[in-house]
This record gives sequence, C-alpha cells and structure tokens, in this order.
Amino acid sequence: MNIKEKHQKEEKIIQSLVAKQPQSVQALAHWKRQLSRITGQPIISNNQLLAIYFKLTPPDKIDPNLVQLLKKRAVRTMSGVAPVAILTKPYPCPGHCRYCPQQVNVPTSYLANEPAVMRARHCHYDPIKQIHYRLRALTANGHQPTKIELIIIGGTWSYLPKKYQYWYIANCYAAANTYGKTARRYRQNLSLDQLKKAIAKEQTINESTRYRIVGLTLETRPDCLTPQELTRLREFGCTRVEIGVQIVDDHILRLNERTTTVQDIAQATQLLRDWGFKITYHIMPALPGSNPNHDIAMYKKLFTDPRFQPDQIKFYPTVVVKGSKLYEDWLKGLYKPYSDSELIRVIKECKAATPPYVRIVRLIRDIPKESIEAGNKITNLRQIIQKQGVQCQCIRCREVKDKAVDWSNLQLIIRQYIAGDGEEYFLSWESPDQSTIFGFCRLRLPTKPASNPYLSGCALIRELHVYGLLQPLGSQGQIQHRGLGEKLLIHAEKIAKEHHYSKIAIISGVGVRNYYRKFGYYLNHTYLVKAVI
Repeated sequence: MNIKEKHQKEEKIIQSLVAKQPQSVQALAHWKRQLSRITGQPIISNNQLLAIYFKLTPPDKIDPNLVQLLKKRAVRTMSGVAPVAILTKPYPCPGHCRYCPQQVNVPTSYLANEPAVMRARHCHYDPIKQIHYRLRALTANGHQPTKIELIIIGGTWSYLPKKYQYWYIANCYAAANTYGKTARRYRQNLSLDQLKKAIAKEQTINESTRYRIVGLTLETRPDCLTPQELTRLREFGCTRVEIGVQIVDDHILRLNERTTTVQDIAQATQLLRDWGFKITYHIMPALPGSNPNHDIAMYKKLFTDPRFQPDQIKFYPTVVVKGSKLYEDWLKGLYKPYSDSELIRVIKECKAATPPYVRIVRLIRDIPKESIEAGNKITNLRQIIQKQGVQCQCIRCREVKDKAVDWSNLQLIIRQYIAGDGEEYFLSWESPDQSTIFGFCRLRLPTKPASNPYLSGCALIRELHVYGLLQPLGSQGQIQHRGLGEKLLIHAEKIAKEHHYSKIAIISGVGVRNYYRKFGYYLNHTYLVKAVI
C-alpha cells in the first residue's frame, strides 16, 4: 500500500467514525467490529484511531466527547493540564531523617521500584528523554499534552549543584520545544553563563511553541529558601514549590532527626507567598512520636494558624521500608505504624477539615506493596474513603472534570482568609450548591513591603486555573478557552484597585505569558505586570 492509498483508507475510517458518532464504549466496540468485518483487517485499537483522528482533523473541528471516549486514563488531563513528573539524578541529601531509605543510584527517600524512578532510571535521569517518554505515553493514550505542568522531583532541589540545575532546566524547555522533532540538547560542559542564555532562549521559544510548559514545580526543604534562592527559581520559570513539612511539631521533627523546624516552615511559607509562589506541603501522618489525634490536631492547625495556609497538600503516610533507620527501630519494636482503621480515620478527619480553597493532591505515596515492611499498603485509599461518604470540600474533589455545564447557573464565589502578612482572596466559578468548581484565581494583598524589588506596590495573582478537559491552544472546549479566566482576572484587578494597589503582578508559567499579554500585562523580570490605577 502506497502513501496515497494509506491516506485514503485512513480518511474513510475517520469519516465512518464521525458519521457513526458512538456515544458509549459499547457502541464504539460495535462499530469497530463492523469495520473489521468490512475491511477484513484486525480490530483497530483506540490508540490507532486517535492517532489518525488527530492527524486528519483540524484542531478547531476536534470533538472532545469522541476524544474522551477513545482515551485511555482520561483522568490524566481532566484538570486542564498534562502533569509530567521527572526525576533529577541522585545527589547526597543534607538531611538524615529516620524514615528515609537510602538506595544505590536512587535519589534519597525514593525506591528503585517506584514507577517514576523506574522510568527515570530507564532514561538515565536525562530530562529530555524523560519528558519525551511521558509525552509519547500521553499522546499514545489519546491526550494532547500541549499544556505541560512539569513537576521535577528527586529530593532537595536547592542542594543540587548550581550548574547542574541550570543544565537540567535548559534541557527541560528544549525537550518541550523539540518534541516530535530532532531533540535540541545542551551539554553539561557549557559555562554557567552559556546555560543561563540557553534557558532564556528556550523560554522565549516556549512562549509560542506547540508544547508549552505552563507550570513548573520544584521540591525542596523549608530551610533552603532565601530571597537569593527564590530569585533563581523564578529564573527557571518555577511557579510552585513543594516543601517537606511532615508535621508542625518541633519535638516530633527532632525525634525523627528532621533538622528543619516549625519556624523554618513558617518563614519559608511567608517568603514563598510574598514572592507569588503556589505552595504545596508534604504531610506525614503516623510519624514516630505522634498519634492519630495529634496528627488531626496538627493538620487543622495548618488552616487556623495564618503562618501556614498551604495551597495544596500531599499526604505521605509513614511506612517502614528497608534501608531506613526507621526499619531498624521497627525490628526492635520501637515503632508501631497505625492500623488501617486508624489511618483511615486520620485521613477522613483531615479531609473534612480541609478548606475549599485547598487541593489535596495525594493521599498515599506510590510505593509498591512489596517494598513496604509495615504501614499502609492500601493502594485505593481515596476510593475507600469516598465510599464511606466523607464530605470533602477540597478543590480536587470538586473539579468539574467531564461534567456537563449549565452556564446560566455559574456563580462567582469570593472567599477571604489571612495568611502571613497579607490577605488572600480565593475567587472561583462554582455551581450554585458549590459542589463543583470550574476555575479559580488566588489573589494576595500583602500588608508589608515586598522583599522582592520587582513586586514593590503590587498585588499578586499567585494562580489562575480553569478546569475541564485539557483543550489545545487555539481551540474552544466545553469549559476551557471560553472566557472564565479573563473574567477572574477582571475581578482580581478590581479588588486590587479598590485596595489602592498601583500594580498587579502574576507569577506566570513561561508557556502562558502570551495569554496575559492579551490583557495588557508586560514582562518585568520574571513576572507579568499591569498598572491598575
């Protein structure tokens, strides 16, 4: 079969599919069987259908319902972005926490058989190979990962060699910019100045390329964060920082040989917030020295004490694994993990205490059962808790995903709370009963002079996000690209103006800079800024 004949065959398949308009998995399967009988060919896979459909259909003509039907693991992009997690190569960690395992050729606290680690090792921890690997997997499963939320994990980012950091980030942007083409690669023997120029060049390209990095997350320790460090993170295009909090109790932190303190956590949170970053806390129930009631009390403190107030939570229940000091303690009978019922009670009560402006990202760490000597081995903890009827108001539990939208009933909800030296406004589009959230904006009004000179006199938009199925740039979806984000911006600007701020600054991902430019924002150092008076 020549190229022309192949093209004609593919066109007929897609024409038949579109004409049939299957509305269910069963109807799709019936059509595929019919097609197989007519053509005498094996039943075509969903991945093959998607590849042909995307190749032959203009972006503005793509039917999101059909794509959703064909997708594998559709939930991957239901939050409006395509999360891509990659690991840095192993480097020594400054900490020696009792619960952290130590394995050869694996970053501290990670295990060789974790899925993300296995992928990273397969790619020799190369950022380009890892990103392209994940994008190929997403594409093969029917996703269009044009809006990449890049999550870089692997331990304490701030303790990695500085030159390695710049090399890694330069190649991350190059990976997105060259996906589907010949990869552009920067060598590790380049000077620091050359790598900085490479990052600036690739970021400029990424502003308007097909596969854009719309958010960049880095993880580090609270005691590593200084104005100098945050300046560097902004140069990388970082928009969210994950910090290992574990628990806000100095005694328990010391007991576990965690060298950070509650004061470190509070100071880091304040600094991050005043620089506009989104903040994720890692929380560890069942640490040695704690108990279920104490864990619940400590969690509630995160949202009653203005020193904390994180935007996102990742639960990492303490488990015993070989290679950690905790494993030795457990063998000696010095540590007993929570029972399943105790852990479920803790998570249930924590979820119930979570404010509606917070997103719970994870309930467990993705550690294979066979590596857990003691502690939680329930992999479907979220589902079990949901079946027990827990009323959780966190953002993730309320995301619209693929629900139908009644545009006439959308309501703008404004929630206010104090966080550090400032007032936070959480503006959101929600259903009348507030059970579904369609998009939100985090606006911060600082009450003290900014430690960042580029943010002097600025109100801060720390996050703007519209949910629904990821919609490629340049096309309109059921929820995305229909003006909800613009309306949130207008409301945020109005509030900033009413409170006598002269400017408003947005901590923007590199890939969405042009979106904000449409509304009069200009790039000032690493922030998008606009006068509001």
